This record gives sequence, C-alpha cells and structure tokens, in this order.
Amino acid sequence: METRALGGSDLRVSVLGLGCWPLGGGDGWGQVDEDQAVATIHAALDAGITFFDTAEAYNDGRSEEIVGKALADRRDRALIATKVSPKNTTPDALRRSLDASLKRLRTDYVDLYQVHWPMPDENVDAAIEVLEGMVASGAVRTLGVSNHGVQQMDRVVWTGAPIAANQLCYNLLTRAIECEVAPACRKYGISIIAYMALMQGLLAGAYRSADDVPTFRARTRHFAASRGARHGEEGYEELTFCTIDAVRAIAADLGMPMATLSLAWVMAQPGVATVLVGSRKPDQLARNLEAAEVVLSDETLRALDEASRPLRDAMGDNIDLWQGGERRRSF
Repeated sequence: METRALGGSDLRVSVLGLGCWPLGGGDGWGQVDEDQAVATIHAALDAGITFFDTAEAYNDGRSEEIVGKALADRRDRALIATKVSPKNTTPDALRRSLDASLKRLRTDYVDLYQVHWPMPDENVDAAIEVLEGMVASGAVRTLGVSNHGVQQMDRVVWTGAPIAANQLCYNLLTRAIECEVAPACRKYGISIIAYMALMQGLLAGAYRSADDVPTFRARTRHFAASRGARHGEEGYEELTFCTIDAVRAIAADLGMPMATLSLAWVMAQPGVATVLVGSRKPDQLARNLEAAEVVLSDETLRALDEASRPLRDAMGDNIDLWQGGERRRSF
C-alpha cells in the first residue's frame, strides 16, 4: 500500500489508516466481539495498513485496550496514534494520561500523540513543554493536533513545537476545512489525517433519507437540531441527501461502489497523508481497501467537486460539526 510522509516527521503512514473508535463498542456503536475486533486489526496490518488511530476518550479507554491487545506481538509493524483530551492538558494530567494510554496500549511509546480538541489557551505553553519532553524521552515519536482551526493552529505552531498532523473531519459532505484550515496546514507543512471519510455510513449508502439515520449519527450540523443535536441549527438535510444522490449517480456511471469513490476522493486531496476507515469486521475492511488502488480522473474529480460544492458553500467554514455559532470549539 502507498505510504505518505507525515508532516515534517520521519514517519510514513499508509494512505488508508484504521480508525479504532468503533472497535471499542458502546457510545452508539453497540456490542463488539473482542475477537472480531482483534481480527479486524490483524487483517488491516496484513493488508498493508500500518496506521492505527485511537484516543483515551474512546469508549473510556476500551478502544486503546483492543488496539493494545491486537498489536502487542506486532508492535514493530504498526504506527499507533492516540489522543489526549483537552481537559487533561495541564502538566500533571498530561503525564497521567500518557502513562494510562501506554498501559492500555501495552507499549512503551506511541508514534503520534495528538491533542484531541483545542486546549484552553492558558494551558498551551506548559502543555507544549511537557509534550516536547515526552518526545525527548522517547515516549512519543511525534506530536499532532486534532480539530484545530487556524487560530488554534497558529497558537500551537508559534510555540515552536514540531506538529506533524492535524486530524480533521473531511469528506464529500464535509468540506469546511478547504476554506481556511487546509491551506494553513499546507503553509506550515502539517499533514491532514482525514477522519469520518464516509460520514458515518452516509457515503456508503447506508441510509436513503434523513429519517433513516439513527440519533447517534444525526448529531452533526447536517441534521436539524430538532433531532436532538446540540448545535442549535436548522440543518441541511435536503441538500445533504441531494448531494449523496449525486455522488451515488457518479459512482454508478463508473461502476464503482459509492464508498470506494468517496474514499478515493479524500485520498486525492492536497495535503492528506492518510484517510481513516472505521471498519468493524474484516469483510468491511476488505471492501474499503479497494479504494487504495483507485486513481480518479480529472473529469471525475471535477464532477464530484460540482456535486458537493453547494453543500460545502451552504455549511460554511465552521469545521466543528457538532456545535455552531459562538459555541463552536474550532476557530
């Protein structure tokens, strides 16, 4: 599988990575068979996926435990990324969080340690000092951020910290990062790690209408706040499903599954180092792997841009999918 450089670090990541949140179960994911979850990670590694992403917040650490169990005897073949919650970015809390993550992951180092959401501004300088100390000690190979807007990236980068990546939601239904954040990443030499590339199944054709989408997956700004989301906006349900129909039609003309086309589109975007897929079973993973072999023509890329641009323009530059207006966490 193709590998790409991760920012200015010495890491090269597989163009497809495995997002491991679903493998921990709970939080709307339902029950997960542990043996099946481990088998999925093993299948990914055997297929050339080397990048595995998790977080301390996923399933109260259960996702990290599954990753640790699966990779314990294969650590030298894998790059493990995990994330610290912004509430844990005081110096003492940071150290406790990394120690706990290392224990759950059954390893003495992580390859990429990311701040999951922007930390309080007053924490930044002290947190960066601790994080750089973790790199110097060998407990962390390189640093990253996640869900950081331009101002928050500036704040972190200006400390001089070697930030290799910004993990961001990016897909044909969620293109807000193109407005400001992706250009800033390119300016700073920071790679994009794209998550929710299939928009939680919407771009895999799992749902035919907004009414079919379960509550757990209808919390983003695509959907009306009346569905129980906290963003307080009216949503873009009609335009979202018009966009899905347009992408489905392009995929049908190509004789390609919509999910494969959607993943290949994200991989083709400037600055993207790796695209996370959230497969829960080996057979699901096998279907997603096909995208790594697809090269889209300029004509197809233009058609997908035209199909998805109206939704991008309507949703604007807010990269926080779950909160809007003054409550947005990324700016």
